Amino acid sequence: MPEVVAAIDCGSNSTRLLVVDETGRSIIREMRITRLGEGVDASRLLQADAMERTFSTLRDYRELMTKAGVGLARVVATSAVRDAFNQGEFLQEASRSTGIAAEVLSGDDEAFYSYTGATAGLQEVPSRTFLIVDIGGGSTELATMINDEIVGVSMQIGCVRVTERALGKEAPTPSREKAARSMIHDELSRVLTLEPRLDQIVGSTQLLGLAGTVATLVQLTKAVAEYDRDLVHHQIVGREQVNEWRLTLERESPAERLKHPGMTPGREDVLVSGLMILEAVMDHFRVDELLSSENDILDGLVLTLRADSAPSSQNL
Repeated sequence: MPEVVAAIDCGSNSTRLLVVDETGRSIIREMRITRLGEGVDASRLLQADAMERTFSTLRDYRELMTKAGVGLARVVATSAVRDAFNQGEFLQEASRSTGIAAEVLSGDDEAFYSYTGATAGLQEVPSRTFLIVDIGGGSTELATMINDEIVGVSMQIGCVRVTERALGKEAPTPSREKAARSMIHDELSRVLTLEPRLDQIVGSTQLLGLAGTVATLVQLTKAVAEYDRDLVHHQIVGREQVNEWRLTLERESPAERLKHPGMTPGREDVLVSGLMILEAVMDHFRVDELLSSENDILDGLVLTLRADSAPSSQNL
């Protein structure tokens, strides 16, 4: 019998909730910038303040799920928790805060659920295949379908990680920009060597851009001052627009970036890094535009819950 299902994603930069009713209709979508991955790249430890911001959000989400009558849910954590020595401490308290056994997704699982969620209901253009790029705070996932198999990789570059390790939060110096580009190039080259099948779709792919970097980019291009899913979902953004916004924002301080209609508070200091990752992916796969998608890993998780095929799903 169908029931209300939910999924929570504890990401490196944001913590998000999706609740879907018995008919498959999304009834709650929530996102809060919690910056769980702050400092993890340098210390390999989740910081106490960052964890508490996330736990506070999880407790609020538990109330929302209870009011919505959620019967089945998953709570997942991604890059920041994967990389942290104290992930056990986080998972224990996250489970206590939500009443659901929290789990860490592998990079491959993250790519799988992102692809599943983003492509659901979309029809591919003949002679082209979808490639999703999911730019997170600590990692970036690429995934496509080749010979009826989802092929994906997880790169150890995300908007927070690149910002903290190389680019910095302020207007970058030439040396910092060079370091950031080198970091992105080296990691992209590494994963493509590990998964050479991805090169089969170079020049023949429809790029689907997921997550906060792409959503904020769309808001900026459309000057959408307040988030409106209908204005952000399934919008076309050209490679030139990505370049123009990256050039504009990297000349400014984070405070100046916040003045642009569409800039999401909490992303002003990491968006330039996210756009640099996006540029590198678009250039490698020789694509001139991307299609934004507000359907992502959360949608993939609830789809599997609704199909009752997720072994680690849990009744509330």
